[in-house]
Amino acid sequence: MKDSRLPRYAAFCALWFVAVPLVAAVLLVWFLSLPEGESSTGILGSLRSFGRDQPVPAGIIAFTLFEMLLWSQRHVLPGAGLAGVAGRTDLPAAIRKRYEAAGALLDEAERIIARKKREFERAFSTTDRDAVRASLDRLREKMAQDPFDADGFVDALSKAESNVAQYLSSWRKSEVREYAESIGIAVAVALLLRAFVVEAFKIPSPSMVPTLQVGDHIFVNKSAYGPMLPFTTTRLFANLPPRYGDVIVFQFPEKPDQDFIKRIVALPGDTLEALDGRPIINGWRPPECRVGIYKYAWGDGALSRHDGELAIEYLGAEAFLTFYDRSMGGVAGGERKSCNVDADCEPGLSCRAHLCGDLQGPYHVKQGEAWVMGDNRNNSHDSRGWWEGKGGGVPFDFIKGRALIIWMSFAPTGGIALDRLGVSVMGKPKLPPSVAKDLQPAIDRCFAQRPPPKDTTPPPPAR
Repeated sequence: MKDSRLPRYAAFCALWFVAVPLVAAVLLVWFLSLPEGESSTGILGSLRSFGRDQPVPAGIIAFTLFEMLLWSQRHVLPGAGLAGVAGRTDLPAAIRKRYEAAGALLDEAERIIARKKREFERAFSTTDRDAVRASLDRLREKMAQDPFDADGFVDALSKAESNVAQYLSSWRKSEVREYAESIGIAVAVALLLRAFVVEAFKIPSPSMVPTLQVGDHIFVNKSAYGPMLPFTTTRLFANLPPRYGDVIVFQFPEKPDQDFIKRIVALPGDTLEALDGRPIINGWRPPECRVGIYKYAWGDGALSRHDGELAIEYLGAEAFLTFYDRSMGGVAGGERKSCNVDADCEPGLSCRAHLCGDLQGPYHVKQGEAWVMGDNRNNSHDSRGWWEGKGGGVPFDFIKGRALIIWMSFAPTGGIALDRLGVSVMGKPKLPPSVAKDLQPAIDRCFAQRPPPKDTTPPPPAR
C-alpha cells in the first residue's frame, strides 16, 4: 500500500507552520498599525509605532516568532500523530518529542565528530571514542526497530545523551544560542527585504487623491528601478529612467529626510508646463476623459470640504484619475492666459501657441531627474512649487521605488476600509464606495475608450 504519511505531513506543516503563523502575524501587525490616536504609551506604544512605520519587518519577525512557538509545540498539535511529526506514526504521544530529539542528537553528534575529528581523537582515548560511537549506533537501532520498543529506546537515548554530554559538550551549541541565531536570521531577512525588495509607507496627505486616500498604507517595489545599495547612491541592475505615469516614493529634494509620493509627468530633456494643473510636455497635452464631480472631506474649518472635476488622464502606458479642486482656486505661481474659445487647447494637440488658463512654467527637466505632480493637481506640493516656486525635479538617486499595492487602509470614520485592501496603485483606479456608484460607469466608459499608445506618448524634446 502506498505510504500516505508524506501528504499528511505536508498538510500538517502547511496548516500549522504557514497558515496559522501567517494569520497570527497579519493580525498582530494590524493591531500594531492601529491609528495613532488609539496607540498606547510605553513598550506597547513603541511596538505600535514600529508596526505602523515598518510593517514588513514587523510582519516577518512576528511570523518567525509565531512559527518558532508552534514548532516548539509541534508534537502535541492536533494531527501530529497522523502526520508522523516525530518520524513515525506508531509512537506514543509522550515519546514523540524525545524521539525527534534523538534524531537531532544523532545528527549533531555525527557532525561534531566529523568536523572536530582531530580534536576528538587527541582529547579522548580509543575506548572513550568507541563508547560514544557504540551508544549512538544502539540509539539508531532502537529508533528503527519494528515494532517500536519504547523502554529500550528511552534507555538507549539516556545512554547516548550521557556520552554526548560527557565527551562532546564543549563543541555543542546551547539552546539559547540556537534561538538567538534563528531570531537574528529573521531580523536580517526582514531588513534585507526592506532594503532591496519592498518597503511600506503611509499616506498622510490628500495630494494623491483620489488614487490614494489619507489613511492608505502601501507597499513600494524597491527593485523596480534597481535596488539601492544601503548607505550609497549606487543601484544594482539599474532600470532607469522611470516611465511616464509611474507613482514613485522618493526623498523630498528640499528635505531628504522626508518621503514624498507623486506621479512622474516629465523625464530628462522634457520641457514641462502646467495649464490649470494639466501637464503640457514638449508642447503636447495628454488626452483626458472627464468623469464628473468628485467630493471629499479633509482638514478643518471652512476648507475641509473639497469638490471639483474628476478626469481620467492618459500618459504613456498609464491611465489614472486626476482631481482639480475648485476650493483651492488658481494654481500657485501661475500666469493667467486668456482666450475666447475653450477648445483652443484641446488635449492631445500641440497647444503651446493657444494657451488659456493658469499657466505654470516652462520648466526644463535636467538629466538624471524626473518631474512629478500629485493626482490632486490643485492641492499638491510637487515639482511645480519646490525651491520657493522655481520648481525642481527628483534626482534618480532619491527615488526609493514604485508604488505597488494598498495593503492596509483606515477609513476617516474609523475602522478598516476593506474595499481598498489589495488595490493596485498602478492599476485601474478604485474610488470609495460612497462615490463609486455615481462615478464608476463614467470611469468604465473612459477605460473602454482608452486611446492607442501612439496617442498617449509625449513627443520627443526639441533639440
